[in-house]
Amino acid sequence: MDVTLEGIVVARGGRTVLDVSALAFLRGTTTAIFGPNGAGKSTLLRVVGGLERPRSGAVRIGREDPRRPGGLVPRHAFAFQDQVFLGGTVRRNLDLALALHRVPPDERLVRIAEVAGECGIAGVLDRPARQLSSGEAQRVNLARALALRAPVTLLDEPLSGIDRLARTQLLDDLPRLLATFATTTILVTHDREEAFRLADHLVILVGGVVRAAGSKGGVYRDPRDAVVASLLGYTVLPCDAGRIAVPPGGLKVEGTRPPAFALNVERVVDMGNHPHLVGRVGDVRVDLRLGPGEAVPEAGSEIRVSATSFVPLP
Repeated sequence: MDVTLEGIVVARGGRTVLDVSALAFLRGTTTAIFGPNGAGKSTLLRVVGGLERPRSGAVRIGREDPRRPGGLVPRHAFAFQDQVFLGGTVRRNLDLALALHRVPPDERLVRIAEVAGECGIAGVLDRPARQLSSGEAQRVNLARALALRAPVTLLDEPLSGIDRLARTQLLDDLPRLLATFATTTILVTHDREEAFRLADHLVILVGGVVRAAGSKGGVYRDPRDAVVASLLGYTVLPCDAGRIAVPPGGLKVEGTRPPAFALNVERVVDMGNHPHLVGRVGDVRVDLRLGPGEAVPEAGSEIRVSATSFVPLP
């Protein structure tokens, strides 16, 4: 189902923490709400899920407004950032979630077997849910939500709090799982890689306000301002024409084309397969990966770099 927000305002303690005039999440897509800590991402997710009531505005799932008297209350599947399990086995926790949504017993058995196989948790179904590793617990947390096959699936930081290996594996598996079990997915993350690996669309939220929204390619290629550009991984540099946003890999040592800059090298980091320079252009911190065969400058030296790729900023 499509999810649309209109005039959403959430305030706490006299302070507005979310102000979204209009936003849409299209049916059959995965959208990442991306931004820094404290941006209001989880609040937005909770408003969509009906767990927090805004001061004003409406959320519509399909054609229905959940706040309208007599309106249908749509089903959501919500995987919270902190996994909470009841006592008993993994199987019992999955079964209870389905039972609360009035899924018949025979169908519950089928769904549990299916989601356990796809999520890689079949081997832990009969283990105590509270004795799982962080990676296992996160997979069970996701499986519990995906087994509902709800019209709208909400994931709050789905890869947080797990070790690097488990995160890498789940980052590879999650797009397939969402395509199999979910219809419309909205996820929250503060990690740029996760947002681009998992989602079709991006919503960039800063200070409770949507600063950019659309397809991830469109949002990335045309950053609206310096804040959005920085969040997307660009380096924002001043130049004669104003400011430019330089994408990763867009700065080259001793380039001859303008715009060019003086880079004060602070550190040279051996990354194993390449040297990495850390320095500053004026007050702007710059990371620069050197290519094969490029001369490695000394820390404390000044070198010239050119922006071979950039986006002018307003």
